[in-house]
Amino acid sequence: MAVSQFVTGSALRRSLLPALGMMLVAMGLVLSGQGIWIHAKAFVAQILLERAFAESIETGAPVKPWNWADTWPVARIEVPRLEESAIALKGASGQALAFGPGHLDNTPMAGERGTAVYAAHRDTHFAFLKNVEENDQILVTRSDGKTVSYRVSHMAVVRWDEARIAPDREGRHLVLATCYPFDAITPGPLRYLVYADMETGKSGD
Repeated sequence: MAVSQFVTGSALRRSLLPALGMMLVAMGLVLSGQGIWIHAKAFVAQILLERAFAESIETGAPVKPWNWADTWPVARIEVPRLEESAIALKGASGQALAFGPGHLDNTPMAGERGTAVYAAHRDTHFAFLKNVEENDQILVTRSDGKTVSYRVSHMAVVRWDEARIAPDREGRHLVLATCYPFDAITPGPLRYLVYADMETGKSGD
């Protein structure tokens, strides 16, 4: 009886193997498809953001990248040495940060007096911050077409509640902020900040 049960169980397991294999293949295809969809959506979103930003410069008015967006492009941030750039969006809502850096409310526009602050996720749009070095140039092109040049002064790792960034600080400054460490997979209290000062004579008042 035990032998019969063993044979029957073995046969059952053999009969299930192809089905399990097909299930694993199907799951792989679904996950792969989801990954492709996410990358495709991100690619299309960047095209729409670039178009909206270009139209904003041309018309002088805010242009939403898609009808249901709760934000719109306000600047392009570039680091020439790294050949990296990103379209920055108005505010730091979840939707804004899903598609690009957000320009924090209550901080001045790039080039204005005070400290302009932009924040983005460490694993997407601001992943390149880990490669930024002191004295790197950062260019911020605003939606009115004005380009402001900054020079990186230093970087710092701080707790989110101890950053002490002063939006009304004397002079014209820039802070790019993201979460830290860069390779972490869970949220944490640390932030990586890149500080830069506007280059005199390369941006108008």
